Amino acid sequence: MCRCDFIMSADGSVEKLTETTRTEILDMVVSQMACNGLRTICSAFKNIVSSSESAAENEQVSTETPNFDDEETIIAGLTCLAVFGIEDPVRPEVPAAILKCRRAGVTVRMLTGDNVNTAKSIATKCGIITADELEGTVAVMEGVEFNRRIRDDKGKIDPENFDQVWTGLRVLARSTPQDKYTLVEGIIDSKVTKHREVVAVTGDGTNDAPALKKADVGFAMGIAGTEVAKEASDIIITDDNFISIVQACMWGRNIYDNICKFLQFQLTVNVTALIVSITAACAIGETPLKAVPMLWINLIQDTLASLALATEPPSEHLLERRPYGRKANLLSQIMIRNIAGQGLYQLSIIFFLLFGQSVFNLNPDPGLAAVIGPNLRFGQSSRQLDTLIFNAFVFMTIFNLVNARCIHNERNVFARFFRNPFFVAIFLTLLGTQAIVVEFGGNAFKTTGLTWQQWLLCLAFGLGSLLWYQVLVCIPAKRLTNRVKRVVHPSRRSRDEQSSKA
Repeated sequence: MCRCDFIMSADGSVEKLTETTRTEILDMVVSQMACNGLRTICSAFKNIVSSSESAAENEQVSTETPNFDDEETIIAGLTCLAVFGIEDPVRPEVPAAILKCRRAGVTVRMLTGDNVNTAKSIATKCGIITADELEGTVAVMEGVEFNRRIRDDKGKIDPENFDQVWTGLRVLARSTPQDKYTLVEGIIDSKVTKHREVVAVTGDGTNDAPALKKADVGFAMGIAGTEVAKEASDIIITDDNFISIVQACMWGRNIYDNICKFLQFQLTVNVTALIVSITAACAIGETPLKAVPMLWINLIQDTLASLALATEPPSEHLLERRPYGRKANLLSQIMIRNIAGQGLYQLSIIFFLLFGQSVFNLNPDPGLAAVIGPNLRFGQSSRQLDTLIFNAFVFMTIFNLVNARCIHNERNVFARFFRNPFFVAIFLTLLGTQAIVVEFGGNAFKTTGLTWQQWLLCLAFGLGSLLWYQVLVCIPAKRLTNRVKRVVHPSRRSRDEQSSKA
């Protein structure tokens, strides 16, 4: 518009474009379109004639071939035809995807080359910026203003100035690829937050390659992206849709959670089996968990159980919590509490079966003797008792598989249980194969058949692990782990008390 000296009216006549008219067009047309999310394009022309006799006021006379390399001369004195507003409609699924990112603790920032009003309108429609954030002085700004605020008098980036800008920045209009790289690098190096920020960047052009390479996660557009951008990125979005980024975030969290579930389940089994084997060997000279049953537990039962946990599908609930920190422990405090609590429960049951009759003088009870087996004394293990302990341990392990799905202190262990038919099938398969091994394993597994009362007792022990988990949920994991640390590290406790007094 600033290159136009004339304007064509609706009837086809050409008039002189005054500064007043130009200002009115910019304020009443261009700005209004930009505020409605339209990208404005001005269409203009200029006639170059060879004779000055019939030349109109808006035509340029040139007796020789114009020098089209002289851009300043060629595009000067144009005649404005019209101003068009082009809309790039927001995909209907994008606002909901942005809202999911907010709930998941992911802040979305938009960097664009559009006019600041256009960028603000699009960001508002998408949900990138809210009404409260618009009140901030740095929520929306242009690239020139951004560089002015973050740089010192020598033109170098000042970390303190940068930290004052990027935390509230949501939209950066009229930005360049260098501005994108500066923002990514500054956020990564920033110390204003407690934990180092994880930065993901999207890009499609060749100039976006440095920012894609610098970011922790680079997303390149699979359709509109250049080969340079794809090579510099970590993930390629094949459909160029923002919802795919949300899906990638959900899948990443799901994989991490499934690994944690596997560790929680596996450590509980191994710690319990290890303590039982060592304690029984020291106390009675042999372990009730023989070699072949232990192989059955580790190679078959645990493998299938871990496979069931690994196939847990992602769901929307994964986006309803904040992300893990970069230095977060793989074993959280809640997981440690669950491992210790379930291990304690399983050890109590096994030791009760192994030593209970002698230590607690329970053998005279005819009811208990009928269930556990008559004439089982301390130091006198039998195949029936070994089978009972082995079966009880496996049942507690199988039912603890359901508990292992909960690593964030969820109380409902059956939430989304039937959404994974593979998990249900493995759960039932484990119960069925265990019954076959116990009843028909014979000398191969060192087992013998159990009575129906003993089967009910093992089933009760297994269901008890589900009830015991409800008790564990009521125990504050953080307070429990802190007390354990103080017991293990008394010197740390004294330092903490001294620091609190200071």
